[in-house]
Amino acid sequence: MVVDLGAIRHNVRTLRALTGVASMTVVKADGYGHGMVEAAGAARAAGSEWVGVATIDEALALRAAGDEGRLLCWLTVPGEDWAAAIDAGVDVTAYTVAELDEIAATGRPARVQLKVDTGLSRGGAALADWSAVVARARAGERDGSWRVTGVWSHLAASDEPSHPANDAQERAFREALEVAESAGLAPEVRHLANSAAGILRPSSRFDLVRFGLASYGLDPAPGETPDLGLRPAMTVRARLAMVKPIAAGAGVSYGHTWHADTDTTVGLVPVGYGDGIPRHASNAAHVLVDGKQRAMRGRVCMDQFVVDLDGDLPAPGTEVLILGPGTHGEPTAQDWAEAAGTISYEIVTRIGGRMRRRTVGA
Repeated sequence: MVVDLGAIRHNVRTLRALTGVASMTVVKADGYGHGMVEAAGAARAAGSEWVGVATIDEALALRAAGDEGRLLCWLTVPGEDWAAAIDAGVDVTAYTVAELDEIAATGRPARVQLKVDTGLSRGGAALADWSAVVARARAGERDGSWRVTGVWSHLAASDEPSHPANDAQERAFREALEVAESAGLAPEVRHLANSAAGILRPSSRFDLVRFGLASYGLDPAPGETPDLGLRPAMTVRARLAMVKPIAAGAGVSYGHTWHADTDTTVGLVPVGYGDGIPRHASNAAHVLVDGKQRAMRGRVCMDQFVVDLDGDLPAPGTEVLILGPGTHGEPTAQDWAEAAGTISYEIVTRIGGRMRRRTVGA
């Protein structure tokens, strides 16, 4: 696997120029499979004011790697090591009064952001509890427990611009901001938009846009996103382990879910679901071998899958281009997502296992 850090820098700069507000590059889940530390460094170099992760552990790993910029994390459970995050200068997120009480109990002056649930029905303070959370947050500011640096929420359907949830959630967020401001909170940043909303919904940009998938050059709203010139950063390659002829009627891989219609040749690609190749793409995906698209035949196995070489006999060791930007005719992460019935986020995030990651463009 090769990750082009120059592409990430290009994408971050492009997205920042588009929105005209501050940006947060999201590098959770090992940078969506691209390498958390490396992706964060590329984002910082491109001017991203913030980096975002899900967990405290991810935030501390970035700090240990030398990252010193503004850094937000947002997914915790009771009993988390809030003190370690605060000591490392991480902005932490609270959803509830109970979480704010835990933060206060550390005795350390913190930077806290408040998340409100505007309709995703996932993390964040319920609207019914929002006034109480805001009141506790303001009280903590008064007694020096923390400074509230942000108020934010997350959209449920930003990849569908006409979905009614988008208008409803933006209204709810504006109302939540009014409650916070009425209580005396003056956060540095108010943020609602993720990649799709940041590109497609200017009214949702507020002070900051959280760019995740788009930072890596992938389309957060296929069929809706204009061509911004984003460059996919990940390319995944393997080499043929074996090439051999099979006769008409031969079954291929576990369960013989595919049989050859005619005499043909097949190639063995030595990566499988243990390395993030989705099993649900069995008999549906393609790869590029010797300049031609080759269909996957049979089920993806833990360590390998088989492709139809249509009678050709490329030598063992020939490069297999599994996914990439698509500039050479290879499938993209979106192509794999469609073959597997999923989203490109899942494709790139799962790639790994025994694959070695190499960065270029540093």
